[in-house]
Amino acid sequence: MSKFALLFLMVFAGCVIATFFFSGAASFFLYQLVYFLNPDARWWSAQIPGVSYSFFSAILMLIALGLGYRKYSELAPWKQQPVFKWMLMLLAMYYVVGFYALSPVLHERFTFNFLKLLIIVLVAYKLLHSRATLHASIWAYLIGATYIGYLATITGRNVGDRVEGIGVVDSPDSNGVASTLVPAATLLMYYAWLGNKKAKVFCVICGALIANGLVLINSRGSFVGVVISGGVFLLIMMFSKYRQKGQRAMAIFIAVLGLGGAFYVADDTFWERMSTLQNPEDEKASGSGRINYWLASVEMTKDHPLGIGVQGFNQLAPIYLGDEFENKSVHSLWFQGLSEVGWFGFTFFIAMLVSVYRLSRKARKWVLSQGDVNAYFQIRALECGLIGFLAAGSFINQFRSEILYWMILFLVVASNVYYLRHQSDALQKSHTFSKERRAPA
Repeated sequence: MSKFALLFLMVFAGCVIATFFFSGAASFFLYQLVYFLNPDARWWSAQIPGVSYSFFSAILMLIALGLGYRKYSELAPWKQQPVFKWMLMLLAMYYVVGFYALSPVLHERFTFNFLKLLIIVLVAYKLLHSRATLHASIWAYLIGATYIGYLATITGRNVGDRVEGIGVVDSPDSNGVASTLVPAATLLMYYAWLGNKKAKVFCVICGALIANGLVLINSRGSFVGVVISGGVFLLIMMFSKYRQKGQRAMAIFIAVLGLGGAFYVADDTFWERMSTLQNPEDEKASGSGRINYWLASVEMTKDHPLGIGVQGFNQLAPIYLGDEFENKSVHSLWFQGLSEVGWFGFTFFIAMLVSVYRLSRKARKWVLSQGDVNAYFQIRALECGLIGFLAAGSFINQFRSEILYWMILFLVVASNVYYLRHQSDALQKSHTFSKERRAPA
């Protein structure tokens, strides 16, 4: 048996044991690792039992929630998070569109996958009920992203100027898998800044593998996402009035180290592909022709305001763009969502993001009032990670991507752990005090 197969089985068994004896959150950590390891698609899969590990980890999450539902519900009630209302309304819109979708079979299949994803998010929200579980879940994501970077490194460019065949569960193509790595940039910066020497070294190793993976995969959208998210977070670290002593110097050091590492791993093939972003006149080389796809999706939605379902754009592309554009994708999560679920569904999606931001902003203000600057910058890092993914997803179809909803999950968990929990405790104490005052002597 290969070392990878043995390591996977040990991790799998360890997470199962930890779920029952330590914390139900371990079941979600397992789900995250299975997502990235994607054992069914790896070369070492022949050496492990042929079962659906993703399904098993999801069932384990449900069992963990069932065993401690009362405790988890007290610590992380769903009703306090407006984002879940918008998520469920978006899901409902997918089921409504299913009655008239242009590709009913595909629409039904992907709607069911979306349902499963939202169930995972809802369950994980309750399981990740503490600072420790939030940090551990973020690290599970970073370790998974590092594995993808490692896999890209040992595979090398095997299809033209990029790596193919190393996809994750829901993103088999190269652009999709590259987008899953984008939020890792800001999160590694955060942990490299706050961690001890061992953590800093580990972050550098993870960052190097992830950066090399992004270079080899050669995704322009993901490059834009990393630049935007990483750049914004570094500016926040350097110029925020809440920065700590030595933080600006550390931010500059991280920036220099990151740029130096990027220039070291980036080769001529990478820079040649990225340079096409400077030449929008050449639509084929730069990808600027996607703007025509986006405009076409708007025209489709004008004619079909309630949406045309999953893969509906692909079917109508020849009508709106020309016969040579048969079976073309819209290449943007924004316009993908617009074409799939129409104006109503797209509005639900925007409302979901706005609700996440509003609560995240309240959480930031609260932790600052408590003097918890580290929590403030963690929330900022998560916000920048989400922004980076949305920027990368602006050029590929990622409207129902797992990582998008993981980033939203991390932010709502942070808002609960750092803000809502304390508000609930304060309200409960206030009610108790009022009852005591009204009680007869």
